[in-house]
Amino acid sequence: MIRFRLFGRCRIYHDPVTPVLRAPAHIGWEAWFRTIDLVTPKNLKGRELLMRTRGWWTVEPSDVAPVVEKYGRLVVGEKGELMVEFTHDNAAQDLSKALSEHFGDQVLLSP
Repeated sequence: MIRFRLFGRCRIYHDPVTPVLRAPAHIGWEAWFRTIDLVTPKNLKGRELLMRTRGWWTVEPSDVAPVVEKYGRLVVGEKGELMVEFTHDNAAQDLSKALSEHFGDQVLLSP
């Protein structure tokens, strides 16, 4: 498997940025008539992490996801980074071209 990092242009500074999952999300519960002391850690999946870029990137993540998923699979790397996993090297090149056609220089791949 080949993995590349996925970056998007920052809406404010216009430099390439990518989300990194630093720790699992902690899901808690509240009830009207009782206290629930349960907190469940949950790791986000690749597509869920991509959707967190909404408002940070200059493009909508819901527009990026279908283009990326035609060529590879969105995953979260070992260090929490947003990545695209490919089965062969040509798919990475094809995705890079497709991203350029759809988004110009706003969404980028990096090895």
